[in-house]
Amino acid sequence: MALIRKYLLSTSFAVLVAVASASVMTTGQPAAASEIKYLVNNAPITSYDIQRRAAFLRLQNRNGNLNKLAADEMIEQSLRMAETRRLGIKISDQQIEDAFKRFAGSNKMTPKQLGEIMQQSGVTPEHFKQFIGAQMAWNQALQARYRAQGGSMSEQDVVRRMLEQGGSKPTATEYMLQQVIFVVPQKERGKMGARKREAESMRARFNGCNTTREFAKGLLDVTVRDLGRLLAPELPPEWADQIKKTKAGGATTVRETERGVEFIGVCSSREVSDDQVAKMVFQAEGTKDDQAEQLNKKYIAELRERARIVER
Repeated sequence: MALIRKYLLSTSFAVLVAVASASVMTTGQPAAASEIKYLVNNAPITSYDIQRRAAFLRLQNRNGNLNKLAADEMIEQSLRMAETRRLGIKISDQQIEDAFKRFAGSNKMTPKQLGEIMQQSGVTPEHFKQFIGAQMAWNQALQARYRAQGGSMSEQDVVRRMLEQGGSKPTATEYMLQQVIFVVPQKERGKMGARKREAESMRARFNGCNTTREFAKGLLDVTVRDLGRLLAPELPPEWADQIKKTKAGGATTVRETERGVEFIGVCSSREVSDDQVAKMVFQAEGTKDDQAEQLNKKYIAELRERARIVER
């Protein structure tokens, strides 16, 4: 997650600046007329795409020729999206919406307020969400490339490096988790409200993982999954904060997902310390950022070399 975390942190600061700056907030909307400026392997990049990215760069307080920078970024985004499609990497609309909500919350805003800022600054919420989805997919592509190149340190190597840097072997919380899904097919999304009330009722009675399946027996289309043991750095990003706030024997709040309505039960939690934990914590703290950035540059250079980029 190093790259996406870095990009969103820089944007986070810019949005806060934008909130306080009337001049940014009153930036005009891009013109409606649009023409194709580039073809990247026959995929078009329009003047409107470039205008929105330039507005995004302005929101980040970037300097220089913003139109040129925006064009370069859109070309790279097109290359990345094509590569992630080739690899079969898919980011759902719900994952993007969840990331948008988390980003708004981290800036003490509602999603609606963030959307208004994006709209008024000329970026538009749609462009920002496209950016988020592309970054999330690209992060997975980088991780796959890193693993394929054997880019992994052993647990022992990580512990030795941590000790050399004056640290101590860290601990992490290990969770035993259970996922409860009230399934809602796409064609029946109108039933989400009723299903959410069912899920809330079951969550209110949740008092540990031993009785979950018994509670679910009389309910229609409810799936209970044992997720097993997960260390804190391994928790799914969309659930991590809720899980960490939930005591053993309790359950997270109910949330809507692409599958329907869900909550996570925390069967147990405990502090553990071993070489595997040290490796995860070491990597989660961003030690690999430089390596990831170098890999990103090399990967993009390869894609550019193979690509057919035509300026119109």
